[in-house]
Amino acid sequence: MPGRIKKMGDPTNSFTILAIESSCDDTSAAIIKNGQILSNLIATQTVHEAYGGVVPELASRQHHQQIVPVVDQALESAGVTLRELDAIAFTQGPGLLGSLLVGCSFAKALALSLDIPLIAINHMEAHVLAHFVDEPRPQFPFMCLTVSGGHTQIVRMNGIHRLQVLGSTRDDAAGEAFDKIGKYLGLPYPAGPHVDKLAKEGNPLFSFPKPQVPGHDFSFSGLKTSVLYFLKDRIKKDPDFISKNLKDICASVQKTIVSILLDKLEQAAGREKITQVGIAGGVSANSELRRRFRESSESLGWDVFIPAFQYCTDNAGMIAMAAHYKFEQGVFVEHDVVPEPRLKI
Repeated sequence: MPGRIKKMGDPTNSFTILAIESSCDDTSAAIIKNGQILSNLIATQTVHEAYGGVVPELASRQHHQQIVPVVDQALESAGVTLRELDAIAFTQGPGLLGSLLVGCSFAKALALSLDIPLIAINHMEAHVLAHFVDEPRPQFPFMCLTVSGGHTQIVRMNGIHRLQVLGSTRDDAAGEAFDKIGKYLGLPYPAGPHVDKLAKEGNPLFSFPKPQVPGHDFSFSGLKTSVLYFLKDRIKKDPDFISKNLKDICASVQKTIVSILLDKLEQAAGREKITQVGIAGGVSANSELRRRFRESSESLGWDVFIPAFQYCTDNAGMIAMAAHYKFEQGVFVEHDVVPEPRLKI
């Protein structure tokens, strides 16, 4: 382990961390100093739009091209030099192996050259800890619904780095359902934001079945199939059905997905008797989900929390926040650490 590690637990001790996020198709770097995010830079890959989804090999190549300039910009924006860094944090998993390898290898090499420690971060845990970047911060116990293109989870948080998964998707994630259904409708990738925009101008006139999954788990593969057969049936009767009803279809699909998410969250919060409740992940930017989630605070007596938009999508700011707490606890990793694409909380 590198030797330049500052003493933990001293409130007067200042420390600065560079955090790197490369789990999927966004290359991101952030600087955090004493718990305050000084910069959070994200380079989004557009190369995947032509393929209707993320191509792992192309994603890793793009990370190779972007990671150095993104880190340089994060340092410059924060007004921090490499020699001022006290640790390097990176996303260990879950994610795409090739993408994770780029961030992990870069972090290890840079930490070794600077003789400073490494901090490995769980991407899903970081999404939950994004709620602790800004005030007001949740109190414990805290429950978080994390929804993104690759993951859908309900997590109970009993303390910093003390997380318990109460429910997760058994197949597709909510974000993947948005994107796949959007593809059926001819919308560009990623389709989620387009569905959200169109839904605002439509009405939820069509009904789709909700999956009957026991406990707090989710399933969205059946919904995708249901929408696909619904569209095929209507197109047989009217080839222009989608173009004529696009906004209403989007509103109907969005209402169904949001209802599935919030029904499970309400069920879990009630069972656990938790009133500190948050949402995170890229899909938490969905306007309908935010609106109905805030309505829940009034009807159920919840104190609700949603991170600032820049900390909802995949970003190094949330990695930095998680790393801040690990640094305080002196939790570091050796240089034989490897990425774990299926890493769990």
